[in-house]
Amino acid sequence: MEKKKIIIKEVGPRDGFQMEKAIIPTEDKIRIIDRLSESGISKIQFTAFMHPKAVPNMADAERLCREIRRAPGVAYQALIANQKGYERAVAAGVEEVEFTLSATESHNKSNVNTTTEESFKRIEDCLKLGERTRIAGGVAVAFGCPFEGRPPVERLDWIVENFRGLGIREVTMADTAGVGDPRQVYAVFSHLLEKYPDMSYCFHPHNTHGTAFANTLAAIQAGVTMVDTSAAGLGGCPFSPGASGNLATEDLADILENMGYETGIRLDVVLDAGRMIREVVGHSDSATLKSGRLSDLFQGAVPVQHNH
Repeated sequence: MEKKKIIIKEVGPRDGFQMEKAIIPTEDKIRIIDRLSESGISKIQFTAFMHPKAVPNMADAERLCREIRRAPGVAYQALIANQKGYERAVAAGVEEVEFTLSATESHNKSNVNTTTEESFKRIEDCLKLGERTRIAGGVAVAFGCPFEGRPPVERLDWIVENFRGLGIREVTMADTAGVGDPRQVYAVFSHLLEKYPDMSYCFHPHNTHGTAFANTLAAIQAGVTMVDTSAAGLGGCPFSPGASGNLATEDLADILENMGYETGIRLDVVLDAGRMIREVVGHSDSATLKSGRLSDLFQGAVPVQHNH
């Protein structure tokens, strides 16, 4: 039987690095991104075009665009939230951006200082520019907001319908605060995939309450085929109080491969990048970096015939 393919999108160089208090040297970012590019990962969200005062560690976005080594078959995506960010990304030669907005008005105002409806207007204005840079959608706090609680499914329908109306067919649904649960995640994606079969979804989990892996499995069981992860398990959201890191890329890739899924990822290379990240930032949240691959645990094991 053919293995089911799960696309793992690496977001650590953006989501992970944006949360670090110390400024990460651009040279280190380039080394890490270049190493991740060699791992078989097919999409890397490598930076964000945000105001440097709001997200200081993303101030070198243009330089990263110039100096990272682009590997064949890898899509390099940047995060944006307004037309200024889009214009910067286009000028820098970025092939794809994820335009982020929030499922709730409160979080959207906290994050980008405007209403969700105005965020859609900004996307429309970007599309009118007619640039070749592709736009994907991103929805923060889709499974729970620290200010408003869980957004109703009707609200998520409205958001997806707005993206569809703009011709955008790929949308990342983020559990930004890490408050979703597996039953909710399964129900939301099952609903969206059935109601809008022409859309494709990416799940962006956070591990604030230790549910990231369980939620990811629920999303996959519902039919989602793309998941955001972060090498070394870094991450968070500066506009979502208490949010912790993403699911570690190496942890998800290792477990999925052992479950019979295909990820196309060279785990040894991701682990090497994870060690580089840990060395640069001084910490990590990765079970595989601590304990090794699942297959390593059984090296030298001899099956024993048990009599019952």
